[in-house]
Amino acid sequence: MNKFLPLLTSLFLLAGCGAGGTNEKEESSKKDGNKELKKVSVVLDWTPNTNHTGLYVAKEKGYFKEQGLDVEIIMPGEAGADKLVASGKSEFGVSYQEGITQARVQGVPIVSLAAVIQHNTSGFASPAAKNIKTPKDFEGKTYGGWGSPVEKAIIDSLMKKENADVNKVDIVNTGDTDFFTSVKRDIDFAWIYYGWTGIEAELRNEKLNMVYLTEYSDKLDYYTPVLTTNEKMIKEDPETVKAFVHAASKGYQFAIKNPDDAADILIKSAPDLDPKLVKKSQEWLADKYQDDAPRWGEQKLEIWKNYSDWMKENKLLEGDFNPEKAFTNEFLPK
Repeated sequence: MNKFLPLLTSLFLLAGCGAGGTNEKEESSKKDGNKELKKVSVVLDWTPNTNHTGLYVAKEKGYFKEQGLDVEIIMPGEAGADKLVASGKSEFGVSYQEGITQARVQGVPIVSLAAVIQHNTSGFASPAAKNIKTPKDFEGKTYGGWGSPVEKAIIDSLMKKENADVNKVDIVNTGDTDFFTSVKRDIDFAWIYYGWTGIEAELRNEKLNMVYLTEYSDKLDYYTPVLTTNEKMIKEDPETVKAFVHAASKGYQFAIKNPDDAADILIKSAPDLDPKLVKKSQEWLADKYQDDAPRWGEQKLEIWKNYSDWMKENKLLEGDFNPEKAFTNEFLPK
């Protein structure tokens, strides 16, 4: 569940070839008794984890079938979820508001359909022994990330709140290296989702200090992760989009009400996962999927505008961004 941003150049090239939906790939269907099922895929942003539980629940409990869909859940591979969705090679995907914002500025027609988690639960984590309790404490420390300009900008914006200097932070690229491995070597802190890596630390009895983004800026309370499709799919096959979102919504609502049973479904679907981690993470996330929203998945224009404004302020957006076109609540159940 590491942070990840798409390679926008590749996205742009793929989009230029035509962001397709069902018209760009052969229509396929499967029969379930007398009912025709439409075959579609949803590509994950990362390896299976509790961000994705609602999708696995919807598949296992037949919610997708109830909506006339035969859904294949696939891994992103080297291409990445955003690229596969933007190019029409997968009808649906899992992404992040920050990635979609940057992609749309580049002309990539990817659209957010639902917020998987209502508030940003990510932050900068460090072993308690390193005594990093506030952004000021980042000075003189080493941050390990994936090499995106967004990382330095966010660290800088938090540090400025305490008159600290981001240039006193050593920022290195650790790629896909595991958090626990990194901090035992040459890294002091990293960006994590508490709902997965933080929970794993609890199970390991390794105390962490967390600096949550939302504690320092409302503009960093963005949607991460989200479910996506592309504009062509919305225009040419809205009924399939509606069916997918309705089934996914039912899956996440089940996970909210039945975290233990939902965890069992995820464990069954991804047996390589640590069952204790899945169970504890699912319990932690259960009331965070919907949180204070009137319904699971609902997104606010204000949240999309706030984050894009923050990106502009930090010179991370080159071009115009229309937040109203980046997301839609149209396909959520009423």
